[in-house]
Amino acid sequence: MAEYGRLRDGERKKRVLVVGAGAAGMSCAHHLSQHPDKFDVTLIDAVDYCGGQAFSIPIDKEKHGASWLNQGVQGGSFIFHHSMTMFARQGHHADPVKLQVSFGKDDTFWTNVFPTKLLARHGKEIKRFQTMMKIVRWFEVFFALIPVKYVMKLFMFSEEFTNTVALPMLALFLGTGNATPEVPMIVLERLVTSPTYGMWYPGDKLSVVSNLPPMVVFPNFSVFYEDWRKNLVSRGVNVRLSTELTQVVKRDKNNVVVKVIKRTPEADGHNAVSAWVTPPGSDPHGGVDADAQEGEEYYDEIVLCVLADTAKRILGKSASFREKKVLGSAKFSDDITVTHTDSDYMKRHYENFYNEEQAVTTLDRVDQTTRIEMAKKSFKPMYYIKEYPEDLSKLEMCFDCTNYQAQFPPDVKFENHVFQTIFLNKQRDGHLWSIDEIDESKIIRKDWWHQLCHSFTHYLFVIPWMMFLQGRNHTRYAAAWTLINAHEIAIMSGIAAAVDLGAQYPEDLERDKFALLSFRLYYLLAYGRWYRKKAPKEGSGKDWASGLYGSVYKGPGVVDVDRTMWREEQKKGLSTQ
Repeated sequence: MAEYGRLRDGERKKRVLVVGAGAAGMSCAHHLSQHPDKFDVTLIDAVDYCGGQAFSIPIDKEKHGASWLNQGVQGGSFIFHHSMTMFARQGHHADPVKLQVSFGKDDTFWTNVFPTKLLARHGKEIKRFQTMMKIVRWFEVFFALIPVKYVMKLFMFSEEFTNTVALPMLALFLGTGNATPEVPMIVLERLVTSPTYGMWYPGDKLSVVSNLPPMVVFPNFSVFYEDWRKNLVSRGVNVRLSTELTQVVKRDKNNVVVKVIKRTPEADGHNAVSAWVTPPGSDPHGGVDADAQEGEEYYDEIVLCVLADTAKRILGKSASFREKKVLGSAKFSDDITVTHTDSDYMKRHYENFYNEEQAVTTLDRVDQTTRIEMAKKSFKPMYYIKEYPEDLSKLEMCFDCTNYQAQFPPDVKFENHVFQTIFLNKQRDGHLWSIDEIDESKIIRKDWWHQLCHSFTHYLFVIPWMMFLQGRNHTRYAAAWTLINAHEIAIMSGIAAAVDLGAQYPEDLERDKFALLSFRLYYLLAYGRWYRKKAPKEGSGKDWASGLYGSVYKGPGVVDVDRTMWREEQKKGLSTQ
């Protein structure tokens, strides 16, 4: 049973249970721990490591040039002010990178690095696309939640242009995968028209996009999250890994009553799904840790930093009608990431190098020689998308991690590159997968993910209603699914839950005008309240926001030179020359 907090000035400290030690849970526990006089914080997770989907795996340094690889979460944008500040707090940093993409294969291939025949073939549609983006921007209120596929049909774009050009631009940003056609139009529009959030801003009327988006790649996540865990423990947080919340028994005016079990830790920390995670009516004793004994614990508040369907399951009979409807409206798909070194598979299914046959030197009679010459020397795609020939609206996604992640040397033989190929929505689209073509002897690891589908229904039936769940029945929800599937949203959601419980928003981030604006907007949307500034104007953080509206982070959590991480890892003997 959880112990009652120590008394101070005649008042008992608030006992808070944070469920889930991913980005949201760690962030929530961290900011609650800044107030040891107000909170007794317990953080639990069913697996035996912190970080959730963000973790690293070991790889062969001599073969690949680096000894580790980030899995699940790899990078983000310079607008991720909260994430990068948290890196800095634990002595880590992100590295800058200019993103290169490779979409399609052969006749459907295009890239942001050089013009191709596909773009030349759709020259007129590309111009109309940019015009459409302006119209959607002007009438954003009307178009905002309409699925992309319907807007593209409304403006009479061809199936090939929609599926091979427009959808990949969107799938990249959120990892929306095969739910991309159902994503609200506002997301695609902002990617092209927004000078702050727009990965593809400004759009190009000749080749859709021709910029190399400035992005960041994250540090060794297993090390970062372990450092963060140790920091939380030093602050008095009771971190209990391999501890699973099986059910919330009740939530009333007195307390929150939960039941937990102790899990059996796996060697790599990735504990298998337990027998307690079972559909109604099935045998609860037919899987891992079926014999674990449930213990009952009492808390004053609970923060659920887990997926929406997991939250609904563990709330069980204690869930209100509203919670069942809102949480039940979130949709997920089961995807698998195959980490491998099968360069032959990559050559068969993707464009990995400059392709003379597909390149064009002019677009609408405008010379493109400069881009062509640059591509010949430095085309190194980091992110790939393949459309399935049977259905061009269905995608396979892939990373060339060696080109993307900053711990790798800049020049590694292609045969020694590490790739992550992502096969999407097994239940609906598994029959399209080419997963069996990957050489089993070259597979490093397979990971299944239960991924959020960013369908328009999510923005109609989940997000607008979260404010009516937050804080009721002593329960708060913190996770990326409360808005958009991004590490930054997870971090902010954890801070928001802590602030709503009575913690203070960090003063340095409050002086970072873009971080503050982002947090205020999230807090308003998720909790229905506007955060009021409290920090003095002078101090650290005021110079972290640069660029238009302060969106470009220039704080201590990012360096200026790409592959700084590789140089640092070399000195430690963790990467090669």
